[in-house]
Amino acid sequence: MQPQYQMTGQATREVAQQQNKVLRNTYMLLALSMVPTVIGALLGVQLGFSLFAGSPLMSFVVFLAIAFGFMWGIERTKDSAMGVVLLLGFTFFMGLMLSRILQVALGFSNGASLIATAAGGTGAIFFTLAGIATVTKRDFSSLGKFLFVGVVVILLAALANIFFQIPALALTISAAAVLIFSLYILYDISRIVHGGETNYITATLAVYLDVYNIFVSLLNLLMAFSGNRD
Repeated sequence: MQPQYQMTGQATREVAQQQNKVLRNTYMLLALSMVPTVIGALLGVQLGFSLFAGSPLMSFVVFLAIAFGFMWGIERTKDSAMGVVLLLGFTFFMGLMLSRILQVALGFSNGASLIATAAGGTGAIFFTLAGIATVTKRDFSSLGKFLFVGVVVILLAALANIFFQIPALALTISAAAVLIFSLYILYDISRIVHGGETNYITATLAVYLDVYNIFVSLLNLLMAFSGNRD
């Protein structure tokens, strides 16, 4: 029986090595994806870019169409170098989209501080929750259905608020988004650790969206409660 035990142990080690490789590659690609995001954001701020300058509803639809188009393409090419190219193109586009809220934040006298605080808070949330998901080895896959419903509710509420423009609803959406996407970090990293996600490009896309939405939502909350206009 000893050879069988040895084979089982070897198989277990190989699976663990593969999962660690996916996690490592995900973190590396996530770090790389921040470069086009920053470039897109800086370019958008310099050019005064705003997709939502016209009809808010039409702009929202166009944004979703472009974003889901990128995500569809990334999923189709996730096993090739083109998947990385499309992912980086998507993060550049998201950087452009980020420029609008950055322009608004920079309109506050303490705008730069608000942006830095939101970035620091996002980083703290990510490293804390990713560390918990990695170190504890607890399986958070049970959160999946709850989180999916949460995202749908947030999208519907955001769509409704395009028409109603209720400040309290906007703040509620931002607070809910911080909670939902923070839990998504636990879920997405846990899937990698437990072998539920074996493609690092797909994994990076999921974690990137978590981080992006937390940052935007935190910045919205900080502007509402700490923004200073002179």
